Amino acid sequence: MGVRALLDNLRHGRDVAPDALAAFARGLADGTVSDAQAGAFAMAVCTGPGLGEAGRVALTRAMADSGDRLAWPDAPGPVVDKHSTGGVGDAVSLVLAPMLAACGAAVPMISGRGLGHTGGTLDKLDAIPGLSVEQDEDGLRRIVDAAGCAIVAASVRVAPADRRLYAIRDQTGTVDQIDLITASILSKKLAAGLGALVLDVKVGSGAFMRDIAAARDLARALVATANGAGCPTAALLTDMDRPVAPACGNALEVAAAMEVLEGGGGRLADLSVALGARVLALAGIDAPETRLRAALASGGAMDRFGRMVAAQGGPVDFADRWRGALSSAPVVREVPAPVAGHVARIDGTALGRIVIALGGGREVPGARIDPAVGLDRIARLGDRVEAGAPLARIHAADADAADRAAAAVLAAIHVGDARAVPPLIHEEAG
Repeated sequence: MGVRALLDNLRHGRDVAPDALAAFARGLADGTVSDAQAGAFAMAVCTGPGLGEAGRVALTRAMADSGDRLAWPDAPGPVVDKHSTGGVGDAVSLVLAPMLAACGAAVPMISGRGLGHTGGTLDKLDAIPGLSVEQDEDGLRRIVDAAGCAIVAASVRVAPADRRLYAIRDQTGTVDQIDLITASILSKKLAAGLGALVLDVKVGSGAFMRDIAAARDLARALVATANGAGCPTAALLTDMDRPVAPACGNALEVAAAMEVLEGGGGRLADLSVALGARVLALAGIDAPETRLRAALASGGAMDRFGRMVAAQGGPVDFADRWRGALSSAPVVREVPAPVAGHVARIDGTALGRIVIALGGGREVPGARIDPAVGLDRIARLGDRVEAGAPLARIHAADADAADRAAAAVLAAIHVGDARAVPPLIHEEAG
């Protein structure tokens, strides 16, 4: 079936054969499918009835097969990973990857940069001096061998069909469609050669999916497609009505992750353990939560993180001297609460935009990021605060930027009557 016939079937809601989707993915990768045809495909999927479950599986497999697929025959344990749909103050990957490695898993984590108001794991790692997230396949294998985990950018040889289709979707306004989102996320994960995957699907004011019903639909589509493509997968729907860590901004989130790896607790630790326990259980490892907690308490997870940083070009003593290694902003200022009351609402998207305005994120692709700026010591949802008590602390490049951020923080964090605080984990899919 040619591309024109494929497009005609999609527009009229007819079933599309898996081999037609495979040929389309190959054409995306080798250039025989034009930009116009790729844009028409994305638009047809968005405006028609979609691909359906079988079509999603077929497209996902085809895009994963469009480039290199990794295999790990010599891995010391199960090969696992986690993917988040994007949130604010979400430094889970920095904690979870070394925890899993300390439990005997191999974690070749292919991550991304910031998207919209959400922070990117690669941008956080860029805050560590000398560390390189740009690695080829040999580099990825070397790092995993040395540390048990690596957090890197996707190479141009991994799922090239997705790389091309995503760029066209971005240009044509067809990003927000479940079939296309699912295939895009999972094609890169399948290409990494995973034996199990856990998905963190965010819900709330700081997430792309603010409605739990929409998040549930996406989670179910991701789980069904990944399992249908042969990768055991589960998803947790987790709360994004407040930042995961009490910090937003690249160096500040690295610091929050390091505090957890030193044995600290809180939401970041609890969510990392919950996601890790689910993926280790999928991989057949018993007592996973106990093992993960022990990896934090013993320093095993911190040791793995330090080894990973060194293997990726960062300081060899980062685990011991991270406080002095991370850059700091010249202006640090607290934002006092205007009245006494409870932290009743936090606009997570607004907090993410504050970080971008401070220079800690990108308004346009490729823009330079200041790793030192952002927010930390963010008040917790539901906490009682007195008038004048700090709601957050701003890290800014200059006083004017701090002033603007302070006004925005007061608009984003509402102090009022006590309200019920949503649970960290709403439910599981798969």
